[in-house]
Amino acid sequence: MRNSVNRPPTPDDTAEEEEKQPTLHETINIKLIESGEKERLTELLRERLIECGWKDEMKALCRAFIKKKGRNNVTVDDLVHVITPKGRVSIPDSVKAELLQRIRSFLVQAAV
Repeated sequence: MRNSVNRPPTPDDTAEEEEKQPTLHETINIKLIESGEKERLTELLRERLIECGWKDEMKALCRAFIKKKGRNNVTVDDLVHVITPKGRVSIPDSVKAELLQRIRSFLVQAAV
């Protein structure tokens, strides 16, 4: 809907404009992707989780669940549903802190 030159925008008009504006979260995500920083952060996270043994721990949980339920009775969705909460909780605080610091540094540098 186009605004008339002779009338001020109505609340409906401003609501449409606000919907088009990306949120802060979306803006940060776009900048992370465009700069390539998101890939670097993902790789850093992957390395740290392997170093601290988190990946092996999750693999063992998956194997135990499959063994308990039977190989033919488990889907990937089942594994994701069971493992995700445990995986999120078990990420070491030091890994979270390092990643958060890197994100903060990026935001300061990018002046978001």
